[in-house]
Amino acid sequence: MIAYAKTVEEIMGVVVSEILTPIVTLLFALAIILFIWGVVEFLIYSDNEEKKNIGKRHMVWGIIGLAIMIAVNGIVWMLVNFWASIS
Repeated sequence: MIAYAKTVEEIMGVVVSEILTPIVTLLFALAIILFIWGVVEFLIYSDNEEKKNIGKRHMVWGIIGLAIMIAVNGIVWMLVNFWASIS
């Protein structure tokens, strides 16, 4: 049997491309959907103050989710570049 030795850079590349990138993409999509759903609720229920406030909350949480995902994406990018510079 042939043993394959992988470097840290190769392992990080696989983890980022196969695991983290799809998860981050999915969470970005969910945050955008939540924001758009909040806009739709806000516009449809413009006469109902309670449902309009629910739409506002969905928009705010969608923006918060997007900000968190941008931060996570930046942290992952920094970690990958850090490990690449070490090896």
